[in-house]
Amino acid sequence: MVKNINNYTYTFYNMENIDKIDRKILYQLDLNSRQSFSQISRKLGQPKTKISYRIKQLQKKGIIKNFYTVIDSFKLGYISFRIYLTFENINQRIQNEIIQYFVDDIYTWWVGKTEGRFDIVIVLWVKNINDFYAFWEKTLSKYRKYFDKQIFSVYTQLHHYRYSFLLDDLNKVDRNKFEITGGGKFVNYDDIDMKILRFLADNSRIETIKIAKKLGITSKTIQKRIKRLKNLNVILGYRIQIDYSKLDYVYYKLDIDLNDYSKKNSLISYIKYNPHLIFIDKTTGMADVELEFYVKNLQHILEIINDIIDSFPNLVKKYHYFYIKKIYKVQYMPLH
Repeated sequence: MVKNINNYTYTFYNMENIDKIDRKILYQLDLNSRQSFSQISRKLGQPKTKISYRIKQLQKKGIIKNFYTVIDSFKLGYISFRIYLTFENINQRIQNEIIQYFVDDIYTWWVGKTEGRFDIVIVLWVKNINDFYAFWEKTLSKYRKYFDKQIFSVYTQLHHYRYSFLLDDLNKVDRNKFEITGGGKFVNYDDIDMKILRFLADNSRIETIKIAKKLGITSKTIQKRIKRLKNLNVILGYRIQIDYSKLDYVYYKLDIDLNDYSKKNSLISYIKYNPHLIFIDKTTGMADVELEFYVKNLQHILEIINDIIDSFPNLVKKYHYFYIKKIYKVQYMPLH
């Protein structure tokens, strides 16, 4: 299906593994994965029992991997480092061991296996540079001989865009609804707040009463604290992690350096209307523009690159891309 949005023609690809109702359910859960089956039922005009059954089937098929909460841990005083690695002198057993090491570490919040420029990407939360140094010293003491390239950058912001590619009826309002982690003032919090956030980070659909029982306080208190954390923009949204490969999609990252940095925002204002864009990364120490997409194949990402080049003549100095083969960990809440 082809549509013209914002003077650009976008191709919407059919997902053979799921039907239109399933796609609408996934989209609603990505808008707010904490909403009830009854709320989704009313929005889609489908029986509640049907919604419940379909969500369970999407989980059983592994299309829905988990329900998570977008938490702005920057506001809790954390900073986020990203590490790109390429391996050498390695076999599959050692590679699996290294991946598991990063997944198990309390500092990491995102771990992914990649193909292309790098072999693995790790993102972590730390309170200060000394925490990062200690983490990396420990890592090098175990696995230094298996690392070739080591590239580090610091996250400053991450823009989370809706999974618009799930729908056929993309509109401008949809692409203007997104969360931004990073920036703003630090907030005051206590141990109870941290525990609540960790429960929600693991499962955005966890019932308030269950959190209350685990913490030994009232549901009303939990509700008040969650409301406060939302008002302070610590809790930004409730979303889902999908296994994009089961929908015949590929996860690509595109890094672009510009000839004229002053036109960066113009490029971002344009590309955000692409329904396949899911993240814009803002970092220090990497590319001028960092974009992440769910696309159908290599040709699809090349079409997006060519469109950017054609739409902004002489702006792109160089670009690189690679794809994320598998995500092993997503945890927006620090565990330390």
